[in-house]
Amino acid sequence: MAADAYKLYGCPGWGSSLVECFLALAGVESEFYDVCGFDTPGPARDRLLKVNALAQVPTLILPDQMVMTESAAIALLLSERFPDASLAPLAGTLQRPLFLRRLIWIVANIYPTFTYFDYPERWVASEAESFGERVLNHRKSLWLLFERDLDSKQWVLDHLSALDVYVAVMSHWRPGRAWFEQYAPRLSAIARNAADHATLGPVLLRNFPGAGA
Repeated sequence: MAADAYKLYGCPGWGSSLVECFLALAGVESEFYDVCGFDTPGPARDRLLKVNALAQVPTLILPDQMVMTESAAIALLLSERFPDASLAPLAGTLQRPLFLRRLIWIVANIYPTFTYFDYPERWVASEAESFGERVLNHRKSLWLLFERDLDSKQWVLDHLSALDVYVAVMSHWRPGRAWFEQYAPRLSAIARNAADHATLGPVLLRNFPGAGA
């Protein structure tokens, strides 16, 4: 592994899957540090805490050893460093504002629901099960809003971008691929296109083995 490689702390199938896809599209060398189990006390969490005080994945160490967190920030940084990677429309193009709005909309609205759903005890003292159900229903309504905002096309924009990576990865999480197929067919089609993509497909398969397209 080259000394100037990017170092990604993550867990297969988790949010680090997004950054694995970004790095693959950028065609850059990276080293993966598996910290599965980071969300409970133990060696993996201790390892992650050394580079991220919030013990969250993804955490990306840049070649100059600067620490990058937050998947949207990482996507934007990599899009600047590797403008030919198709991660984001170039500044000044017509699609750039739409890309930025949808990117921040996903990470500000949908992404946080996974923290609420997966760790309800952090937010409510009782009725955690009903709380989780309400959170999941809210997440479904957000995905349906996103679905209705799309045109019927191959990708979220008029070309492959980081937005499609979010759709492809997050479609594997609750409510799951079967729900997307039934209720959000445009998003489901985008996920399948990503799974069939020569660069993204192998990364997605590695993180979600046996899921198919």
